[in-house]
Amino acid sequence: QVQLVESGGGLAQAGASLRLSCAASGRTFSREAMGWFRQAPGKAREFVAAISGISKNTFYADSVKGRFTISRDNAKNTVSLQMSSMKPEDTAVYFCAADARGSATTTTYRYWGQGTQVTVSS
Repeated sequence: QVQLVESGGGLAQAGASLRLSCAASGRTFSREAMGWFRQAPGKAREFVAAISGISKNTFYADSVKGRFTISRDNAKNTVSLQMSSMKPEDTAVYFCAADARGSATTTTYRYWGQGTQVTVSS
């Protein structure tokens, strides 16, 4: 059974940093893209960042480019999201995803975590 478990969410002040981690179990994803998405109350789930498998190419939403960094450790089967210079509009539930069925920047992933809350106060 494949599981993705996020950790590292919480409360932060504007301008601060947080690091999210996602641990995958049940299979390895070294060859597949992994990504982070977020969903704010009343809004659709949106793409945040993605990283390809072996080559580790990265992709970012314009809203987080230059502030967030996605990385992965294929040996540990984990993906992380380092969030810096955080803004109140970054407040959302953040979801880890693995094995993109199509574009790595869309929600067409096969596996999803349960999400972790990130709240940024002004």
